[in-house]
Amino acid sequence: MKQGIHPDYHDLTVVMTDGSSFKTRSTYGQAGATLRLDIDQKTHPAWTGVNKIVDRGGRMSRFKEKFGNIGLAAKK
Repeated sequence: MKQGIHPDYHDLTVVMTDGSSFKTRSTYGQAGATLRLDIDQKTHPAWTGVNKIVDRGGRMSRFKEKFGNIGLAAKK
């Protein structure tokens, strides 16, 4: 294995949506970092079987701000 080309592999803490947490090893962030999940198996419809709308910071509003009403011009 070549030296110096691989990312640092270190411990980090993953915090679930309900506040529970666990420790794992990853290349994400820095050593001792905390990864907070927005969606996990306790809230995602694929695992819960319950469909609900999850707004993760207003993705649609950000899209509309960025692109406006492209293609939605009133037809005469």
